[in-house]
Amino acid sequence: MTPFVLALEGYDPVSVFSAIHDRPYALFLDSADLKHKNARYSFAMCEPTEVITPVEGRNFFEDLAKRIASYQVNTIEGLPPFQGGAAGYFGYDLGRTIEDIPSIAKESPDLPDAIIGIYDQVFAHDHQSGKSWLITHAHDEGTAKAKQKAFLRIVEKAQPVPVFADTELPWESNFDALDYQDQVEKVIEYIHAGDIFQANLSQRFDALLPAGFSPFSHYLRLRDVNAAPFACYMNAGEVKISSASPERFLTVSGGGVETRPIKGTRPRSGNAAMEEFYKQELFNSEKDRAENTMIVDLLRNDLSRVCTPESVNVTGLCEIESFARVHHLVSTITGKLQTGKTPLDLLRACFPGGSITGAPKIRAMEIIEELEPTRRGPYCGSMGYIGFDGSMDSNILIRTLVYQGDHVSFQVGGGIVSDSDAGSEYEETFHKADAIFQSFEGGVSTECFEDDEREFCKVG
Repeated sequence: MTPFVLALEGYDPVSVFSAIHDRPYALFLDSADLKHKNARYSFAMCEPTEVITPVEGRNFFEDLAKRIASYQVNTIEGLPPFQGGAAGYFGYDLGRTIEDIPSIAKESPDLPDAIIGIYDQVFAHDHQSGKSWLITHAHDEGTAKAKQKAFLRIVEKAQPVPVFADTELPWESNFDALDYQDQVEKVIEYIHAGDIFQANLSQRFDALLPAGFSPFSHYLRLRDVNAAPFACYMNAGEVKISSASPERFLTVSGGGVETRPIKGTRPRSGNAAMEEFYKQELFNSEKDRAENTMIVDLLRNDLSRVCTPESVNVTGLCEIESFARVHHLVSTITGKLQTGKTPLDLLRACFPGGSITGAPKIRAMEIIEELEPTRRGPYCGSMGYIGFDGSMDSNILIRTLVYQGDHVSFQVGGGIVSDSDAGSEYEETFHKADAIFQSFEGGVSTECFEDDEREFCKVG
């Protein structure tokens, strides 16, 4: 089957999604940072034909694979790569269905480990050409045209989204400064004991939302404050996900695979000399390069489970990439799927991403469960799509806000290695959190201080 395509003029993805953001399971895969080399396509969709969440006692990956396989769809050349299929979030704790991880940390009630919609209609935009299309799957042309008209009617009648007003929230962390640094030291002890080479440790900030708060209005502010190439927003009713992710997890095109792990961070500066200093410091940092290289080795191993062995190659190692608020070290690993293997096989083989677990992965995940007091939920999982035609693209859900009812939370962390400094690791989490804090309070930032006994940070 080939989908029906309607070429559009005069539509931009932000306006289109703004019109549908409050529809059931509205989802926006947003290339918000158009300065980045991997930001080319954006996709907006809503009202999937069905929604799939994990069910205890069933294999979620197999259930999803069967639903995708039930659509036999041809790719239309020359259009954006997502032309309909499964899309949504895969939470970090979905990894428990893959590996046997102990249950120690507190979990969030009523927060599914994954929410995936089957979308038979997608608005797709190519930022490079400026062209847009509405791609619709239907049994006949009449049905397709009716669905397209209904979608455009919603878009054309939309009211403007209110501009976000600065909002001071009562943020609370699940760690205080000394506790976080104590946990960093425990990770280092595990490294010295030979359990792991590194582990990612995060802290979580929670706040109660004021009445009438609009998560989507805030997302529009966030994408301005911290534009990201793999940004996204999902409205799943009581659960909403808002992300300014800079990191691609897995992409598949024509059987070719790519993953781009991030390890190593320095802040941006308005001063040209300081910009160059931070970039050179990051590029020459033995610690950051060691972190990155360990994760590259982990991902090469993960890809080799489903890719032909000779095809797995590191095509970029510890390269500096600059984003809206930080510089990162980014590596690129590519491969070719084995005959008969699918994007879901790849996702399962690599999930969760090694850049946010540590190495070896399973032992690092066990230590994370022991040392982080709360489950991660969507954070450090992935948001993206798996097309009916076998295409795939996904991010790592970092720089990500999770709304659940009248609460919002986000987490920030970093990779801990043998020569990590606990105070510096604590401070780095605030560098990463800074853009999110500022997006709420308009100019409020975090500051870090040092006294005779400890280093600590505060908001405001």
